[in-house]
Amino acid sequence: MNKSVVVIGSVLVVLGIILGAFGAHALEKMVDADKLLSFETGVRYQMYHGLALIVLGANADRLLEESRVMVRMMLTGVILFSVSIYFLVLQEPMGVELKFLGPMTPFGGLLMIASWVLFIKNLLSSKE
Repeated sequence: MNKSVVVIGSVLVVLGIILGAFGAHALEKMVDADKLLSFETGVRYQMYHGLALIVLGANADRLLEESRVMVRMMLTGVILFSVSIYFLVLQEPMGVELKFLGPMTPFGGLLMIASWVLFIKNLLSSKE
C-alpha cells in the first residue's frame, strides 16, 4: 500500500464532497445553469479520480513501477482539469478575469486520459 496516495485520494474525495455541497447550495444562486453544470463536472471528475487514487494506492504493491508516473499524471490532470473549471466558473462572482485558465482544462483532461491508458498498459503487462 502507498499510504500517501491513499491520503491524497481521500483528500480529493473530501474536497469533492465539500465543493459538491457548495455547488448545490450556494453556487446555484451565483451563476447560471450552464456554469453550474460545468462546476458539477469538475466535482464529478475529481471524485472519480480521488476514488481511483484510493484504490491504486491501496494496491500499489501489485502495480508496476511506472504506476508512480500514472498516479502523478492522474493527480496533475485532476488539478488542472477540475481546479481550472472551478475558477473559470467562479471568476464572475469573484470579480476577476481568469480566462487564461481555459487551456488548462483540456490539458488536464488529456493527462487524465493518458493516466488511464498507462493503467491499462500496466494491467496488460502484469504477470497476474
